[in-house]
Amino acid sequence: MGSVIVIPTYWVSGHADVHAFGSYDYATPLDSPAPELARCLASLEQVHDVASIVLLVVCPLSATTEVSRRVAQIVAAHPSLAITTICHAEASKVIERIERIAPRGAGECISLRGYGAIRNMGLAVAAIKGCDKVIFLGDDEVACDSAFMAQARYALGHETRAQLPILVKSGYYYNEAGSPYAEEGRAGLASRWWTRRAEFNAWMRHALGGTRISRSNYLCGGLFALDARAFTRVAFDPYITRGEDLDYLCNLRLHGLDVWFDNKWAVRRLPPKETRTAQRFMADVYRWYYERVKLADASRRNDLTSVTAASLMPYPGPWFSDELDGRVRKTALARALATKERDAYWDIYLHGRARAEAYAQENRGKYLRFQSFWPAIMDGLWGDTALASRLEDHR
Repeated sequence: MGSVIVIPTYWVSGHADVHAFGSYDYATPLDSPAPELARCLASLEQVHDVASIVLLVVCPLSATTEVSRRVAQIVAAHPSLAITTICHAEASKVIERIERIAPRGAGECISLRGYGAIRNMGLAVAAIKGCDKVIFLGDDEVACDSAFMAQARYALGHETRAQLPILVKSGYYYNEAGSPYAEEGRAGLASRWWTRRAEFNAWMRHALGGTRISRSNYLCGGLFALDARAFTRVAFDPYITRGEDLDYLCNLRLHGLDVWFDNKWAVRRLPPKETRTAQRFMADVYRWYYERVKLADASRRNDLTSVTAASLMPYPGPWFSDELDGRVRKTALARALATKERDAYWDIYLHGRARAEAYAQENRGKYLRFQSFWPAIMDGLWGDTALASRLEDHR
């Protein structure tokens, strides 16, 4: 039993491939002189009683050898940290074991490909190690002080005054300007109908001004903690194209659990410069259409708790509502007229919603089927010391 910090880290072999690798928001170039991961690990060296760390190394198969070598060099520079590195070779050992536990239930749902599946791999490794607390941290974030672990463990696994269990909690991050709020400003035509910043900030102001622990409509993908009583029961959705963190909040609510917000637990986020692309926009369109169908299907099941747009106001409820269609249509048209990727956005305007609806229909129900196997998978992996030793064989 114990805690583990899980850090997904995304890599490519060169700068030209940064935005071409999968549909991930960002990947570190192999030749980066100052990789975010190194900075993140350096900050954890200053943390009192820091937990062991699992690095989930995501990269193209063709770059595995080079990336593994570079990550190993970074890990070696931080000898005070207990780090387990999971790249393709180690992940294959986990997948092999899972296929024996649930031969018809896992598929690509627990792997190093796709945001939700990557998170599930982190939970699988935590179960193998027998860790009952998991802290997810982004590799572009840094711990602000030595009390990071104490803050992470605060209230986790305990109950509120109303005797509600606190099994998943979210922290938050300060941006480079030192603010916990999203920069609003005046949205241009290309983003007027696609920004969530005002809605998010309205929710965040309320959460930061209240009690330390409060019920949350937000799950910060770069900083959240889970108790085994939650993560052995509820899996991440491998079919969500982006936003697997917020989707996990919905999955928990479907199963009668809540996410709680800790307004004293924060990190500093120092991300690389992001580029808005039509590919990323389309991934979001797939995400929201799929989410809407999934929650509508779940609401018709007697064994699940209904999650509605109204229950997620002011954020992110509007994105699950009928407003979505108009937002997609207007944004795609505006960007077709105002950006360099006009052809890509024009194609999305004409055909994007239909493709997203087809994806949602094709994959509806798949998560809940996979989810039905999840508790058995976690139980089968729990405390597998032989497999845990095999994952360290690369050292």
